[in-house]
Amino acid sequence: MTLVEEAIHAIEAGETEKGLKKLEQASHTDNHEEKFTIAELYYELGHLKRAQSLMDELLLLYPDEGSLSVFAAEMMIDDEKEDEAIELLLDIKPSDEAFLQAQILLADLYQMQALDEVAEQKLIAASEHAPDEVIITYGLGEFYLDRGDYSKSIPYLKKAVAQRDELKGVPVDLKLAEAFSATGEFEEALQYYQRGIDDSMTPDALFGFGFTAYQAGDTTLAIEQLEALKSLDSDFTSLYPYLAKAYETENRLREAIDVLKGGMTADEFNDQLHLLAGKIYFKQQDAEQGEHHLRQALALNPSNMEALQTLAAYLRHDEQYEELLELSAHARSYGEEDAMLDWYEAFAFRSTDEYEKAYPLYQEALAAFSEDPDFLEEYAHFLMEYGLRDEAASYFRKLIELKPDRMDIIELLEEF
Repeated sequence: MTLVEEAIHAIEAGETEKGLKKLEQASHTDNHEEKFTIAELYYELGHLKRAQSLMDELLLLYPDEGSLSVFAAEMMIDDEKEDEAIELLLDIKPSDEAFLQAQILLADLYQMQALDEVAEQKLIAASEHAPDEVIITYGLGEFYLDRGDYSKSIPYLKKAVAQRDELKGVPVDLKLAEAFSATGEFEEALQYYQRGIDDSMTPDALFGFGFTAYQAGDTTLAIEQLEALKSLDSDFTSLYPYLAKAYETENRLREAIDVLKGGMTADEFNDQLHLLAGKIYFKQQDAEQGEHHLRQALALNPSNMEALQTLAAYLRHDEQYEELLELSAHARSYGEEDAMLDWYEAFAFRSTDEYEKAYPLYQEALAAFSEDPDFLEEYAHFLMEYGLRDEAASYFRKLIELKPDRMDIIELLEEF
């Protein structure tokens, strides 16, 4: 065996130090191909400085060899020398076989520097140089996908999918599925998830598959994929809300609660999990647990308006007016303003005969609910009780415009 082969054999056998000594001996060779192989080995082993030293020697001898420049640039990127890498890659000529690889690497570098337009230009130039090169087609599709231009990415990714055999190890089906899902074409997305998931069953892929199935209304498939993700990576906390919602859709409320409890263990500061748990407990007629979890959600995130509105609605329904007013005051102390909160607070003051406090709050809420029949009816009745009959009549008339079949309101107006 050559010294390089002996070094590789030693490293594979776990004798790393012995292998590195042999590599050091071998690196003094005059065989330049062998020197390049040694540089690659050093790079793979994480000995960046040694690899760079050998590459510097080779670049002095072969300054126009694009493949060497690309490899050297990759090492520069790892060494956080992006500007030097760009300079080296820009020198690679279009006639060089490594030109396309250089353009892809340049595009990645420009993206890292938030120069998306320059990155796009590099990829387009490469595509024009080699229009049938699938790696460039895929590169453009992935570029637009990463940038959020999902519709723009789809044609390139579809073209790349047709040549998937040339993209060994690249999850192109999953990338296309992600693009379709992001544009709301869930049924299309599911087809590509089905084709790609077996080759790349990563947490991100399973989540994308499960999320898309949920959005498409296939809760059975969503549960299957998200449960698989939970088994693979229970710390992937984004899965828990959608898995719980899927179980809830199938009216499997106990399982939904169990999922949310697991999510709370994995992510104890996630207010959305407590919000969902609160709403499901109310569905189960367990008001105590429902209220508890909504309050937990607000303790974690006082700005969670859905939790605030849901808890306020429950307190109103349960005639807990003092607690409702305390909740509203607490929310306002955090700077939260919400028209629905004004409405509920007004109702609480009305219900405790504090009309002077209720009146300005109803007026505040009016702008947001001027077309809401329930609000108009409640407000009009309040105005009657407050002695503002003419004003009440005007809102009863507005209610009839929205609900012309409300004979009870028509009769009430006739009595006026």
